[in-house]
Amino acid sequence: MSQAGLTGLVTRLLESMCRALWGFAPRMIPHIVARLGPIRAVLWFGVNMPRLLRTMQVLGPLRTHLAAVAISLHNSCTYCAYGHAFALELIYLRDHGRLFPVDAHTIAGWRDLGPRELGHRLRSVLQEAGLHVEALWADRTLALASGEQRPVDVYEARIVHMVGMLGRMNRIAVEAGVEPDEAQNPINKDIALKARYAQLRAATT
Repeated sequence: MSQAGLTGLVTRLLESMCRALWGFAPRMIPHIVARLGPIRAVLWFGVNMPRLLRTMQVLGPLRTHLAAVAISLHNSCTYCAYGHAFALELIYLRDHGRLFPVDAHTIAGWRDLGPRELGHRLRSVLQEAGLHVEALWADRTLALASGEQRPVDVYEARIVHMVGMLGRMNRIAVEAGVEPDEAQNPINKDIALKARYAQLRAATT
């Protein structure tokens, strides 16, 4: 098989995997395969995705997506910040029955804030949402992402893994100028919840 044929095959394979998991094929996939090459892309997904899914189980989906948002904003990545912020919004709506105080587009726009202001914005919105413990996790995640702190337990070690994994994705997305698409969580397949979300957001504008 030619290199182009292998690249196309791997791209379709990874898109199919994400479609089964999240209900859509992320715009990022072709860029990841192009940057890493088809073999390295498969290996990279094989190493990182199972651990990320396990982190979702250990830390919970909301905290995991919050960490991904913080890391991606630290790295000025609109694409990943939006995808994880939208997932966070949907999870919050499902679990609390109301909208998260700030929408994913607004959160993704915080990508150019300095570290102090970014931390303040995240803490403020999480406290407004009643997620006071998560505000502490946001601070800790930003400290780990910047290298100011080192992990002190196995839970923070999972955040450090996300720092490395998302760091690579963030760089690829920023350099390729990938536009945001959908929520990077199985909740994205909940059509009824997304319709309710859209209706509630429309009512606030």
